[in-house]
Amino acid sequence: MTLRLGWFTAGRGPGSRGMFQAALDAIDAGRLDAEVEFVFMHRERGEGEGSDGFIALAESRGIPIVTHSSKRFREARGDFASYREAFDARSMELLSPLPPPDLCVLAGYLLILSDPIVAAFPFVNLHAALPGGPVGLWQKVIWELIDQRAEETGAMVFHVTPELDRGPPVAYARFPLRGEPFDALWQAADGASARELAAAQGEAHPLFAAIRKHGLAREPLLLVETLRLLAVGEVRVGGGQITERDGRPAPPRDLTALVDAALTAEAAR
Repeated sequence: MTLRLGWFTAGRGPGSRGMFQAALDAIDAGRLDAEVEFVFMHRERGEGEGSDGFIALAESRGIPIVTHSSKRFREARGDFASYREAFDARSMELLSPLPPPDLCVLAGYLLILSDPIVAAFPFVNLHAALPGGPVGLWQKVIWELIDQRAEETGAMVFHVTPELDRGPPVAYARFPLRGEPFDALWQAADGASARELAAAQGEAHPLFAAIRKHGLAREPLLLVETLRLLAVGEVRVGGGQITERDGRPAPPRDLTALVDAALTAEAAR
């Protein structure tokens, strides 16, 4: 049975668009039995070149688009955190005329969800760290990895619960932070702290940029492979749990080999 998706995003940057395009490509190729029922964006047309391009892409596919500007909402009320539930309540009102999706995907969605919307929809999110790793935005994750002198990192898709970035993992893919090209970059960093590196070069620092590049290459592939698991019913999400077909609790799937194979195939094309 075709998996009906709701796609939540800010659509701001290449990472958000890349994940969306990867899913569309997999659907077109018949590798993912799914359909995007709608795109929900917390940016409106005219708020940024990236999000305008995302809207144009969705429109070109005939996908319904619902927009609710968090920027305008914040400007009208001030402290967004105090009104998060009100924002999400209005978002749910805007989505109510559309058929309910089987699953909602957070892909470049830059807001923390309130408990009521988490209860209303089954969400999965992609996070730029392995299970048990650093939480927060991907920039924060990378700086923490540098401070920890981490040996490896990766990305995971997890079921969204009220606990920020701590919902049960559905699947993950890992990659090493040692070997080529990382050994030389760690050596050049010369033991400096993340704070020192950020002050010197910010996100342009070669070590930071290399970690981001390797993660960004894998994230769309991991998301698509995870959606395939869910589409065929191999695993299921809902109610804060990940389960097998027979209802037993499901451990997170290590999709590293599949993601690496997909990367190799991309490089060969």
